[in-house]
Amino acid sequence: MVERKQRIPLCDMTTLSPEEAAMAEKNRIQGVIPNIFATLANHPKLARSWLRFAGYILSRQTLPERDRELAILRIGWLNQAPYEWEQHVLVGRRAGITEAEIERIKQGPQAGWNEHDAAILQACDDLYENSVVADATWERLARRYDRQQMMDLVFTIGQYNLVSWALNSFGVPLDDFLPGAKKGK
Repeated sequence: MVERKQRIPLCDMTTLSPEEAAMAEKNRIQGVIPNIFATLANHPKLARSWLRFAGYILSRQTLPERDRELAILRIGWLNQAPYEWEQHVLVGRRAGITEAEIERIKQGPQAGWNEHDAAILQACDDLYENSVVADATWERLARRYDRQQMMDLVFTIGQYNLVSWALNSFGVPLDDFLPGAKKGK
């Protein structure tokens, strides 16, 4: 992963309105507001709008949790987004992705996956490289996914591509509770 320099500071939560502070408080993990939310709090209107869509993608969509996390981890890896990667390694483990699979995600769809998992990773690669899911990838995914799941997969990859770009460009530092933060210290 490429190290990014912090360009946007973490927001001073004492400067937020009560409504804005409440929005940030809703996103506490392990008792702290993660750095992504502390950064986005610099632009409350944007954060509020983005959180609605991000919440759908993360917890209300039609994809199985494991499939969603395979896609998020692959696009995060392709974008060399350390914050995205480290956060979703934790989420992916809870979704049943093994340590060996997490390492294989870095190698891509040709690294010994079953057909469906390989197609999820290939969809990430297709969108990352060509901005479209290739016909062969689409056909493999459609063997298991319905129309809404196909749409949710594309939007999941797109959402986390966007998030990776933002995290990398803003230079959001790793939260102290993330494994990679401990390595960097």
